[in-house]
Amino acid sequence: MNENNIDLQQLAKEIKSLGQSLGFQQVGITDTELSDAEKQLNHWLEAGFHGDMDYMHKHGTKRTRPSKLHEGTIRVISCRMDYLPEHMERTKDLMKDPVRAYISRYSLGRDYHKLIRKRLQKLATLIEQKIGPFGYRVFVDSAPVMEKAIAEKAGLGWIGKHSNVLNKEAGSWFFLGELYIDLPLPIDTAAEKHCGRCTDCIDICPTQAIVAPYTVDARRCISYLTIELKGSIPEEFRAPMGNRIYGCDDCQQVCPWNRFASLTNEEDFLARQHLDTTSLIDIFRWDEHTFFKNTEGSAIRRIGYVSWIRNIAVALGNAPHDKEIIKTLSEKQHDDNPIIQEHVQWAITQQKQKKPLSNC
Repeated sequence: MNENNIDLQQLAKEIKSLGQSLGFQQVGITDTELSDAEKQLNHWLEAGFHGDMDYMHKHGTKRTRPSKLHEGTIRVISCRMDYLPEHMERTKDLMKDPVRAYISRYSLGRDYHKLIRKRLQKLATLIEQKIGPFGYRVFVDSAPVMEKAIAEKAGLGWIGKHSNVLNKEAGSWFFLGELYIDLPLPIDTAAEKHCGRCTDCIDICPTQAIVAPYTVDARRCISYLTIELKGSIPEEFRAPMGNRIYGCDDCQQVCPWNRFASLTNEEDFLARQHLDTTSLIDIFRWDEHTFFKNTEGSAIRRIGYVSWIRNIAVALGNAPHDKEIIKTLSEKQHDDNPIIQEHVQWAITQQKQKKPLSNC
């Protein structure tokens, strides 16, 4: 490849067009200068806000210096893909139904890692067909990549006070993926922040995990507690979890910018196994084999069966008093796993302390 023979401005335009033809709603390009993001990350790590997520610091500066992660990288192509599978009013209603499981909307369908990785690989192949071989590497939330900071620099949106990337035309219900490349493409203008004085995401957080604007203490975050944490969920956070058994979308649900969010066009992101409406009792009764069968191809599978049952037990404990719930919980009261035992016993205790609902 001879860069001198390539019209880089035109190539950048073509890359964006190709990206959209592959299903990405937006494509941006940025350089690899992430010193500000590196400082913010280091402060966050020093405060211990990452909890048990040791992978956040074990790679050193590879996360904030792309050329250290993939040699030769001088630009990053950042892409976003919408995933909202249903109207937000329906999601809001489910959040208020204590006997149904709330699962973060990003994980209802097929594992996004695989789908977006394939699309990014296709994009790289199409670029290669135009200019010949070039250096690149595909990333989809699978390596030490500062994807949010990169997306902000690439103009895809700004990092909101809840730490998610926000776009004025699309809200925050989208995935991100990156191509690290060695082509000196022209870069896009970084997005400006538009949160203003709004604190809706901070105010709504059930566990007050957003400890300051743009700063999330993962140790308090329901997404961390239900997905990343492998041990016992601290008791102070169990009741605030409500019916959330995998992730939490409260901060996105209340964000004013999400009134502009569009439903996904990707069938793979639509709910599988009725996980968008399932009852807590039904999925608590899954055995380990059923769990792995029903979560095949899903991001949910990675938390494993023990965390799955742990999370549902907490949600059942938070539900209104119900003899059927107590009976269901008792089926796993003497489970061989101490984590399941602990959370089931806690849930039974919570249920027995509540007054039965009146039949009047």
